Amino acid sequence: MTECRIYQPTKNAMQSGRANMNKWVLEYEPAEARRADPLMGWIGSGDTNAQVRLKFDNKEDAISFASRKGLAYLVQAPKKRIIQPKNYSENYSSKFRFP
Repeated sequence: MTECRIYQPTKNAMQSGRANMNKWVLEYEPAEARRADPLMGWIGSGDTNAQVRLKFDNKEDAISFASRKGLAYLVQAPKKRIIQPKNYSENYSSKFRFP
């Protein structure tokens, strides 16, 4: 039975906004180890499922797809992001301390 992972990806360091972060991704777990090609030295594998990333609008769609295809899946819940509001005037307040 093929295994897969369902998760909500985080934004990378080059993104400032939070657009398209509500998508859910289904990725297959690697079936075989990667190895270096003896001639060129490139890293590769015979597992073609490692190249597949399916995006879904919500978690329930991804779970239903995996169950329809007979895939064993693991759902990773996203970590809750805590946004602390900051104000420019706090830089000059008497409460401000450098770490």
